[in-house]
Amino acid sequence: QVQLVESGGGLVQAGASLRLSCAASGRTFRCSAMGWFRQGPGKEREFVSSIKWSGADIDYADSVKGRFTISRDNVKNTVYLQMDSLKPEDTALYYCAATPDCIVGVPTLPRFYTYWGQGTQVTVSS
Repeated sequence: QVQLVESGGGLVQAGASLRLSCAASGRTFRCSAMGWFRQGPGKEREFVSSIKWSGADIDYADSVKGRFTISRDNVKNTVYLQMDSLKPEDTALYYCAATPDCIVGVPTLPRFYTYWGQGTQVTVSS
């Protein structure tokens, strides 16, 4: 079992930055993947970014490339999402997720992730 707790969300103006954190506890594997997803009002959950605990693989959605940076701290068992140049369309509930076991690559589909946090709200005003 893996428990995930997100933090760092908030209300900011367009152009501002936020850093989300996802603290993982329980059994984690260096070859498992951690992902960030988001769900805006009336929208489906969408992929944002993902990373292996080993740091070997990283992926980003096209909509956030160049603005968001994912990283991890293996000592703290924490994954971060640095979000810069935020836009109103980034407004969403942001979820952290983990795959249950070792996996090839870093999945972009929610169905590959078994463990989910409760989410942290990010609101960007224009």
